Amino acid sequence: MALTDLKVKAAKAGDKPYKLTDERGLHLLIATNGGKYWRWSYRFIGKQKTMALGTYPDTGLADARNRRDEARKLLAGGVDPSEDRKVQRSQKVERAANSFEAIARRWYAQGVKSGWTESYASKTLRRLEKDVFPWIGNKPVAELQAPDFLTVSRRVSERGAVDTSHRITQVCGQIMRFAIAEGIADRNPVADLRGALPSAPVKHMASVTDPVRVGELLRAFDAFKGTLTVQCALRLAPLVFTRPVELRKARWADIDLDAGMWTIPAEMMKMRKPHLVPLSTQAVTILREIQPLSGDGEYVFPGARDPKRPMSDAAINAALKRLGIDTKEELTGHGFRAMARTILHEQLGYAPEWIEQQLAHKTSDPLGEAYARAKFINQRREMMQAWADYLEKLKKGAAIIIFPTQANQIGR
Repeated sequence: MALTDLKVKAAKAGDKPYKLTDERGLHLLIATNGGKYWRWSYRFIGKQKTMALGTYPDTGLADARNRRDEARKLLAGGVDPSEDRKVQRSQKVERAANSFEAIARRWYAQGVKSGWTESYASKTLRRLEKDVFPWIGNKPVAELQAPDFLTVSRRVSERGAVDTSHRITQVCGQIMRFAIAEGIADRNPVADLRGALPSAPVKHMASVTDPVRVGELLRAFDAFKGTLTVQCALRLAPLVFTRPVELRKARWADIDLDAGMWTIPAEMMKMRKPHLVPLSTQAVTILREIQPLSGDGEYVFPGARDPKRPMSDAAINAALKRLGIDTKEELTGHGFRAMARTILHEQLGYAPEWIEQQLAHKTSDPLGEAYARAKFINQRREMMQAWADYLEKLKKGAAIIIFPTQANQIGR
């Protein structure tokens, strides 16, 4: 006799497990602890087998019968329902292991291991967790298509963060290339989005390129009343025009004051290549000034709260603000690079090739990394000293306007 909901609900545990039979092989197993388990008995290739279909009351009588009927369809088609379930479970596990989020986190871990900066790593992961994983994180990476990534990007750009949407799309493309390299995906659908995204606004770091104003700023730097650490960093920044993170994380072990050379290791550089910064006599003077304070530690510019950590990434901009300088419209810590690039070429006449090399911008060099690091080093050393001399004269108020000369040009 077929079971009823009332009979299933009323079944009580006994001294031994027992069965309540339904129909077409379905039965309810009543355990001694009161648990009620749906089971289906069937034969496959002459062998008696039993398949679990759920637990009561989570799986009711109607649901158990539906599951039994689905299994019977497979059986009728020559498929063992139990084996099919194993395959489905295996595929589900594989899908989870190869989901976009799983692959993205593997890509992220590899990037962190290869030497990403802390700020870049945390910002990248935060963007993925906020704007990508909730929407496509659980999807198998090999099944993702261009529209999936386009939807993610548009969701970000529509809230006004167009630049962030481009960065997220770029990161997704890197993750897909990683998946291809790992043999998990066959192609990168992010590449199909070219031209489909709104143009990102061009952002320029605030900078000053007027020689008279530069002189005023340099005099203000000398008069800064903050800590010696921040004051020295502020005075050194325009002389070396490295990226702010490279300056604040400068280490004594990488600086040779006698030789006047700062070798920034690859792991601290954006392009992951070592970089040489010739130090002018003015730069060396500033470093010798702070050496008694921080020379026994690792960092040239240690943090105010913890000398074992570098100076805060906001310290330079905070100092500029204290001096009354608008860091959004006039000058930021990064703006010293634009200042040097413009004035070195337009006022002092130095060749763009030398300047770009000193800025550590990406250049293709067939002779390899070791050569690229020292490329134009003699010219750059002369240029960096001339730059420091020029800034010193501006600081003293000299009206110096030097137009490009043939002596400082190459490739003309």
